[in-house]
Amino acid sequence: MYFIGIDLGTSAAKLLLMDEAGSIKNTVSRDYPLEFPRPGWSQQAPEDWREAVMEGIPQLLRGFDASSVAGIGCGGQMHGLVILDAQDRVIRPAILWNDGRTEKQVRYLNEDIGRERLSRLTGNIAFAGFTAPKLLWLRENEPENFSRIAKIMLPKDYINYVLTGVHSCDFSDASGTLLLDVEHRCWSHEMLELCSLRPEQMPRLYESYQAIGCLKPDIARALGLSRRVLVCAGAGDNAAAAIGTGVVGDGACNISLGTSGTVFISSKNFGVDSNNALHSFAHADGAYHLMGCMLSAASCNRWLMEDVYRSGDYASEQAEILPNRLGENHVFFLPYLMGERSPINDTNARGCFIGITLDSSRADLTQAVLEGVAFAIRDSLEVARSLGLEIGSSRLCGGGAKSPLWRRILANVLNLRLESPASEQGPGMGGAMLAMVACGIFPDVETACRTLVRISSAVEPEAGLAEKYEKRYRQFKQIYPALKELFPKLQ
Repeated sequence: MYFIGIDLGTSAAKLLLMDEAGSIKNTVSRDYPLEFPRPGWSQQAPEDWREAVMEGIPQLLRGFDASSVAGIGCGGQMHGLVILDAQDRVIRPAILWNDGRTEKQVRYLNEDIGRERLSRLTGNIAFAGFTAPKLLWLRENEPENFSRIAKIMLPKDYINYVLTGVHSCDFSDASGTLLLDVEHRCWSHEMLELCSLRPEQMPRLYESYQAIGCLKPDIARALGLSRRVLVCAGAGDNAAAAIGTGVVGDGACNISLGTSGTVFISSKNFGVDSNNALHSFAHADGAYHLMGCMLSAASCNRWLMEDVYRSGDYASEQAEILPNRLGENHVFFLPYLMGERSPINDTNARGCFIGITLDSSRADLTQAVLEGVAFAIRDSLEVARSLGLEIGSSRLCGGGAKSPLWRRILANVLNLRLESPASEQGPGMGGAMLAMVACGIFPDVETACRTLVRISSAVEPEAGLAEKYEKRYRQFKQIYPALKELFPKLQ
């Protein structure tokens, strides 16, 4: 049997075909555009996602027996607001996770409604990317569109609706809406009332590994698949990627060094840190997780390389950073190029270099960017450690993790063993694995992870270098507090 995993990303839908042994037989990627109608705004047409999936699946299956496909699972970009009218038509472009138009609404939720009340109701506080602030913005700025809402969905749930006709959402993705009572795994009626929403406007909730239905007959015909193909609820991209890298069980950790950066820590129990610096979300395995998300991670290095240096030769630039320079750099970099989410939750924060002198070199700046991202990731890790979670190692994935130098820096900044999974398919592989559980191939997600996920290599921290980076991290931690009051004045 075959299983299809869909990674519904911000720039493309990446599809994979996997067999029962976890071997990836084929992959396909279909790009789609992003819209930036105003500075800081980010939106996308859900119809473009539909087209990418509907065209991508037949391409994925060329040369394979389509009748052997048993299930489909999707991991998707989180928080995006998709609204449908009474005829299930898309009302307006989806407002995405990295959209920054909701500063006013976030302030209202955190200050007027109150962080303590939000945390009690949902386990989280408001962040600019979350879905509830987007709905408040829509209510205020597009009341006609708001009044037409019959169903509220997240990006991957729209794809699941296209495939099955079922309005669904899983707990991991719903956790990022600020409308879910995460601890009790149900929609918060109090939060719905605060946002002028009715329960019937919300999709039905499922565990990520549960089947929501089979393909609609017309969709099955269009894709060349059997009507018996099961579609599971799927998961938010970070939870799906955690499944794809085998991060289940208490204290298991995954760090993603992609466009954004995430620290994902699995937990059997629900927990909230005192400052709500990390997100407290449901996990795709039926338990919970803590997650820190920084908005700019590998994108910081891409900005420096491509926009500043006008170079695409990443390896040559990093080759100038010799081993004796590690832990010795006098230049620091704050990686807040788009503001920051975890753990500081400051839309006004900005990136900056500090410590530059006349003898600072191009290599110093490159090294500072790699180290600054690593230091910011450690900020989130420290919050999790403050809750008593013991994290002895972490999986590492994402485009930035392909750099041996960056892996070494990160291992020593975090003082953690970092393991690289054999497969770099992340959310797509996680989606396919969830579909396998839905189809009964495995009894639960943890068994699927133990059976299918393999480690290809690992980087160990070095005692002397980790000690050097410990001192540098203590210095890094003083920079943002010193500049915090200045950032709003620079806008």
